[in-house]
Amino acid sequence: MELALKIAAAAVLVLMLFYLWPAYKHWQENGPKAEKGDWQAAILPLGAVVALVVLLILAVR
Repeated sequence: MELALKIAAAAVLVLMLFYLWPAYKHWQENGPKAEKGDWQAAILPLGAVVALVVLLILAVR
């Protein structure tokens, strides 16, 4: 039974990829383009999250 569930899950994932492919193509062609400063605006919150996780790890030790 476990093998059948794995096969069913794989089939569902493949069907989901076929279903989402047109949306992916649309976003690739018509999505927003990155501008100068976008990476800097994204790195600041990501760095804050990493710092928080490190602080929490150090607090648990």
